[in-house]
This record gives sequence, C-alpha cells and structure tokens, in this order.
Amino acid sequence: MMFREMTRRAFLARLAGGVALTAFAPYAMRMAFAQNATTPDLAPATVPAVQPDPENVLRKTIPSTGGNIPAIGLGSWITFNVGNDTALRDECAAVMAAFLDEGGIMIDSSPMYGSAQDVIGYGLARLGLPKSVFSADKVWISGGDNGPGQISDSLKKWGVAQFDLLQVHNLLSWQDHLPILQRMKADGQLRYVGITTSHGRRSDDLADIMRREPLDFIQITYNPQDRMAEQQLLPLAQDRGIAVIINRPFQGGRLTEYLAGKPVPDFAADIGAQSWAQLILKFIISHPAVTCAIPATTRVNHVRENVRAAHGPMPDAALRARIAKAVAEA
Repeated sequence: MMFREMTRRAFLARLAGGVALTAFAPYAMRMAFAQNATTPDLAPATVPAVQPDPENVLRKTIPSTGGNIPAIGLGSWITFNVGNDTALRDECAAVMAAFLDEGGIMIDSSPMYGSAQDVIGYGLARLGLPKSVFSADKVWISGGDNGPGQISDSLKKWGVAQFDLLQVHNLLSWQDHLPILQRMKADGQLRYVGITTSHGRRSDDLADIMRREPLDFIQITYNPQDRMAEQQLLPLAQDRGIAVIINRPFQGGRLTEYLAGKPVPDFAADIGAQSWAQLILKFIISHPAVTCAIPATTRVNHVRENVRAAHGPMPDAALRARIAKAVAEA
C-alpha cells in the first residue's frame, strides 16, 4: 500500500510506534504534497527540534566521474534482515525516510543480507521511489554464469530499473563477475563498478585487483581501531582514482557499545561532534581517500545522528590521531 493511499488511521496503525512516526513526518509530508495527496495530520511534536540542512552535508568526489555524494550513507547488513514482519519493515522504512530527509542518498545492500533487499524495496515503495537514492548493491554468487540472474533478482527486490553501483562482494568469483559488470557499465545499464572485502587478510588480494582492474569503487573496513587500510589500500585508492566506501565503521556495533557511557573527549566539541558515533564517523570521512561511510542502524535517532556527522568542521591529521588515541584509551 503506497503512502498516499493510506488513511491517517491506517498510517498510524502500520508504523511501529512514535519513533517511526517521527521519522516519516518531514519526508513523507513533502512526498504527499508532491503526489497531490492530503498531508497527514501530524502534531508539531513529531517534527525534530533541530531541522535537517541537507545543503550543508559534506559531499565527496567520485574520482572516476567527478560527481559527488554525501559522505554518510546507509548500510543494511543485519539491521534490515527482518523478514516479512510488517512492523519491523515499517521501522526500517522510517529509518530510510529519516536518512533521506537528512540529505543522505547512498543505500547499500547485498544478496548476502537475508531479506534486506526486499525490505529496502518495501521502504522505497512506501516513500514513492525517491529519485535521489544512490542504489548500491552487490553480486555474491559463485560462477559468472549465475551473476546476471542474481542481479536481475536484486533489481526486482529493490524495485528499481538499474543500480547506480554494483560491487563484487568479498571478492567472490571476481574474475568472472567484473567483466560482466564492466559490460553492463559500457552498455549504460550501470553507472559504477566496484569490489568489496571486510577482511583485512584479503587486503593484498584487493590491492592487486585495484592495480590491474578499472574500478570506480572499493568497499573496505576502516575505523579508529581497524586502521590496516591506512597502510596500503587508502593510499592506493588515491593514486588510482578509486572511490572508497567504508563498511563496519562501528565494528558491527561493538565499538559504540564498548564506548557507551564513557565521556566523549572535550575536543569533540571543536568539530561539532556530540557523541562517540559522530566522532568516529568524522574520523573516517575526514580521511582524504574516503568517499562515504555506511553505518547501519535500526533507530531513527541514530540515523539522524550519523548523517549529521557530515556537518560542520572535520578533523585534520593531528586531530584524527587524537581521536584514535582517545578511542584506544577509553
């Protein structure tokens, strides 16, 4: 059921409580006007106290084209794997609505992530298939012959005509899949081609591929505790003109859980960071080689907090070192 077709009673009933309603309010109201629909009867309290300013979100350049994207995206690993539970799907759609409302555009998924692709498609349909979304997905299957079928299935789940970016997930059968993705790009069926790994032990393999293949993007893990990428992959990406997406910025939530309750360093205020999560994200996206970080979350307040890390001053190299030290010593 599309948003414009829902009565206020049905809309309230289907969203998962007040948090979901809060997330949908700003974005959904604009969508309703755009579709000549009646604006939902929302109380003023549902509008966030601090209004988003998408125009001031840090945007970073995609070297292969000169285009740019906001430095904070939205991941879907684990968080969007909620099956067919309508209430949980609505919570994910609320997260997507808040993300877009804050000025984010890149949403990343994979066939590996259970029902995440279906849930993203559900959320996009609820939001009227917003054209601003930068769709990033992956090929994760053995054998090149199986790749096109999986890509077609992923497109159907998202409900989009084509992806902006397709990546070979965790280097699986990359020799087979990369030529297929490159042909799709040449034929105008795809904007960007990439490859991913979340495992530091594969960094040498990835570096070799980066030197040999014409990649637009790589996706790797990097944060104040996982800094192996600084040694080889990030400098190589700069040299080769390859955009970099950072996955697992919070170590799958373990890092922020560990830091919970510990005081944020006083110097965080100098760059407008109000939490450990924002400090970590600023550490990541301020690296000159990093294009976008994709934290995953199930909570509306967290996705707003994450995107707002791309606002305001960014740390220089000296302050980035202080951030890493503060995390290590917390």
